[in-house]
Amino acid sequence: MKIGINTEIAFTYMVSRRKQTIVAALGVTFGISMFIFMNALITGSNEWSEKSMLSSTPHLRLYNDPKMSDNQMLDKYAGGETINLISNPKFVNTDSRIADPDAVLQQLQHRAEITAMSKQVSTNVIYANSNVQENGNVSGVNIREQDKMFDISSTMISGSVDALAGNPDGIIIGTGLAEKLNVSKGDYITLSTTNAASKRLEIVGIFKTTIKGIDNTRSYTNISFVQQLLRKDRNYITDIYINIKDYNNTTGLARSIASETGYTVETWQSNNEQSLAGKKIRDVIANSVVITILIVAGFGIYNILNMVIYEKIKEIAILKATGFQSGHIISIFIRQALFIGVVGAVAGLLFGWLISFTVSKIYIGLGNVAYLPIAFQLRHYVQGAVFGIVTAFFAGYIPAVKASKVDPVTIIRG
Repeated sequence: MKIGINTEIAFTYMVSRRKQTIVAALGVTFGISMFIFMNALITGSNEWSEKSMLSSTPHLRLYNDPKMSDNQMLDKYAGGETINLISNPKFVNTDSRIADPDAVLQQLQHRAEITAMSKQVSTNVIYANSNVQENGNVSGVNIREQDKMFDISSTMISGSVDALAGNPDGIIIGTGLAEKLNVSKGDYITLSTTNAASKRLEIVGIFKTTIKGIDNTRSYTNISFVQQLLRKDRNYITDIYINIKDYNNTTGLARSIASETGYTVETWQSNNEQSLAGKKIRDVIANSVVITILIVAGFGIYNILNMVIYEKIKEIAILKATGFQSGHIISIFIRQALFIGVVGAVAGLLFGWLISFTVSKIYIGLGNVAYLPIAFQLRHYVQGAVFGIVTAFFAGYIPAVKASKVDPVTIIRG
């Protein structure tokens, strides 16, 4: 197969400096493999972190936010001729219920973005077993709806969510809370509130999320139980949890739902800003490291091509004297750089996958992390290959331009 004189010359130059060519290709290989591995590790860690957050946090939370007292009533009765001010305004003394929650749910059902909704009532309680007491939070829910949103079934280590659905006086508690109260499935505990209401419930299940803040404090009961505990009517609902198809696209939808319903809508991002800030920091660190590695590899290619030009300066002069134009000379060295880049990229893709696969088998065994989280995404391999080849191209372009400016007369006379 005819490959062209420029390609033959470029290949000859590389073979003549075999060791340097291999070193340059290895630089690209190492850079791309680290690019793939670091991105796979960071992306896997971020996905695990998001999964942990969303295992207990809805994509959107609709609730009735307490409102501060304003001068609307004063303006209505005192008229606009006076300046009406309220000194030291307080929150309006109203409960946090959502008026007619079933109507709100029906109002939102037309939205194609929504995949699941669940209404609930939450309150702080004191759990008690004999003389042992622990503070926590109980959520009155439709447990099957809640299970659809957060996959509670996968966290159950004893009992089931169906047991709660069939028992109006049942409760599911976290494993940390069970250990503190020294109880197990089938035992009874007492729940008390600040209004002195209390009730005894049977433990029908125990869950373990490995998130201490949840396992040590949270429990699930039926909605009707919490309503009775708070001495509220059957329409008393404090929150509506909403999950959507694309959980990253919450901001615009939250504003739209808030405008439509008149209630406050909180996104999961605003509820986990600290964790998301850590995610961005990890991304910046990883990208900075791999970009630095690839730039260093580019300098290696640049130095090797500079050395080739220095050693082959007379041959380059002869080429120009026999009719090779500046563009041909540039083409020779660009081809040499791209060949190094392509070989390094292919090896880097394979080595990067091998490192990622090997690390993904490292056993952690802490919390809900069995193995080190690694994400295998095609875009990482495409980005790594493109960036490596582009780096090699620019690393070869500058020496190529230098070689094209060689004056054959001066070199041959010298």
